[in-house]
Amino acid sequence: MKRRNKQRPEKKGAPKWMVTYADMVTLILVFFVLLFSMSQIDAEKFRAIADAFKSENIFEAMPSIIEEQFPTENVEVLKEEENDDKSEDTILGEDHEGQEQIDSEFNTVEGTPDQDELDELLAEVESYLNKNDLNQVISATRTDQGVVLVLQERVLFETGEAEVLDPAKPFLNKISTLLSNIPNEVRVEGHTDNRPISSYRYPSNWELSGARASSVIRFLIESNDFKESRFIATGFGDTRPVASNDSSEGWSTNRRVEIVILDSTEES
Repeated sequence: MKRRNKQRPEKKGAPKWMVTYADMVTLILVFFVLLFSMSQIDAEKFRAIADAFKSENIFEAMPSIIEEQFPTENVEVLKEEENDDKSEDTILGEDHEGQEQIDSEFNTVEGTPDQDELDELLAEVESYLNKNDLNQVISATRTDQGVVLVLQERVLFETGEAEVLDPAKPFLNKISTLLSNIPNEVRVEGHTDNRPISSYRYPSNWELSGARASSVIRFLIESNDFKESRFIATGFGDTRPVASNDSSEGWSTNRRVEIVILDSTEES
């Protein structure tokens, strides 16, 4: 007969590893509880210390160092001195404003001779232009910078050129004679209209206007042996029009050379 294998009864209960796992979880829980308890204790201590500072004036019993160094009498003296200083500053401020007003009036009176000098210079130039029949080709005006002689392009140059025309040399000689009697510095400005130019010698209006100013200066220096350092050549191109550039009349007016007899205060 075959032997029958007896089935062993199954053991009831949790597996063995569960015990170890439960112990570990318990230890972790205890650890965090301890941490939580400690944090609560620290917070209570902090609140207790804060309440102690609020309820007890611990600094009242300590003597004041400030009071010992600065008695009340000295404080009052300092306040009186401060008020005196403010009053003195107010008086000084009023005196300063009065001085500024006096300086301003003085400068205004002092500036009058400069204006009178420009008026006299303009009258001298206009008188010279009238005597030499130059009113038809030259106009004179006065600006803050000095007296300005305006010469139109048609009496000086060919269109698009910078060589002084022969018919223009006689009245340029008269301008040279005028300048020989005036010691001021002179700035010659070249101006064009807004129509573009593109040539080998003058790629743009900047070069053309600068070349025209230089040609006038060169003629004046050669005709009367002026010092070169007295003259300044400037080319403005079409950036400073005095008339509209929408018509032929406006173009003609804008093409000009200006000889500025500088005010002595504007000289470099």
